[in-house]
Amino acid sequence: MNIMIMTDLEGISGVDSIDMMDREHEGYKRACSYLSGDIHAAVKGCLDAGADKVFVVDGHGGGNNLDPSLLDPRAYFCQKKEWLQLIESGEINGYMEVGCHAKPGTYHGFLDHTQNSKKIFAYLYNGVEQGEIYQGAVYVGAYDVPFIMVAGDLSACVEGRALLGDIETAIVKEGIGRNQARCLPLEEAWIRIEKAAFSACKHLSQYKPYKAILPLEVKVVFCRTDFCDEVNMSVRGRERLDARTVRRFVPEIKTYSDIMI
Repeated sequence: MNIMIMTDLEGISGVDSIDMMDREHEGYKRACSYLSGDIHAAVKGCLDAGADKVFVVDGHGGGNNLDPSLLDPRAYFCQKKEWLQLIESGEINGYMEVGCHAKPGTYHGFLDHTQNSKKIFAYLYNGVEQGEIYQGAVYVGAYDVPFIMVAGDLSACVEGRALLGDIETAIVKEGIGRNQARCLPLEEAWIRIEKAAFSACKHLSQYKPYKAILPLEVKVVFCRTDFCDEVNMSVRGRERLDARTVRRFVPEIKTYSDIMI
């Protein structure tokens, strides 16, 4: 049993303010240290449940949030290109996300957004607004990999279950408005993550891959017209619907870029 853990930073235990996402802010270093704690808990849960290999991806921004030397030595650190190759090779049996946030417009969703909070107002798939949990599920599901666990704030975990059914969740905090959160004590949060990862791996056979209805309509509504102006419309299949909206149809999901604009 090989497990892939995708990480983000907004939903990590102990991260309670938008300021902690600023790499120049003193709180960012604390966020990265908490990231290591969440990953350690998830990896331990997977291995204790019998996982043979656990792969970890530093998925926030351009990466460089996680010090690989702080990983459990039994885990494998993956660059972004490597994790795509592992999913597409069929080597991964289960996928989980640690540090999740909710999609844009989620009430009390801590730092809710999809991809780019400054530029993108909404991502819609087959006419339904979705977030990054959906994007991960659709991509790995195309290769028959089930999405088995979400760890993050309350809104992200609710979103994950609404989309994927009775998957394991680890709620580590609750949003107060958008830019602040009320967090559990770190030790309690890490226990929740470890238990959720353990249970997800133990019950891996019960989870089914999430399959998108194809062809998949991908639509992005930008926050401003000039952000839409910047989109390269020469890419095959892209069309501009109005001042802020671009659409494309995807007949088959082969790469992660297929589900993006």
